[in-house]
Amino acid sequence: MADIAPQGGETLLFLTDEQLRKGIEAMFFAYRGFTADPDRILDHHGYGRAHHRAIHFINRQPGLTVTTLLSVLGVTKQSLNRVLRTLIEDGLVENRVGKRDKRERHLYLTEAGSALERELSGAQRERMRAAYRAAGPQAVAGFRQVLEAMMDADMRRQYQQMKDGA
Repeated sequence: MADIAPQGGETLLFLTDEQLRKGIEAMFFAYRGFTADPDRILDHHGYGRAHHRAIHFINRQPGLTVTTLLSVLGVTKQSLNRVLRTLIEDGLVENRVGKRDKRERHLYLTEAGSALERELSGAQRERMRAAYRAAGPQAVAGFRQVLEAMMDADMRRQYQQMKDGA
């Protein structure tokens, strides 16, 4: 693999601690920007990022079990139960008993939950679309490769399963 010299002239195969620090800081600030719009929307409804993540993945995979959502989010059962209880009580998520296994609980967004999800993800899509257009297709592909390479094996497997199910 040849050295790749981006606009700043850095050689990507031999990154210094300073170059890595800059990448880490860029990631922190990008994440802050990426979550800013949904945070304002969530705050208006009295929700937090945990609610957003649950809504996102329930929308992404309707009928998702609570066990699978626990695994995807990597949170404690107690923490997820608090989030789900609120979303269910507020009429955003529906909890259905499994048809084959009555112990399973399957999660679905209600019409109101879907509307909130569209509002939240719409804000993020617009920000991401603008960034992708500014960066260009090669940068977008490279960015996705970097993100996937940062995932540990189990996360990458879950991500791949979700991606393949699209």
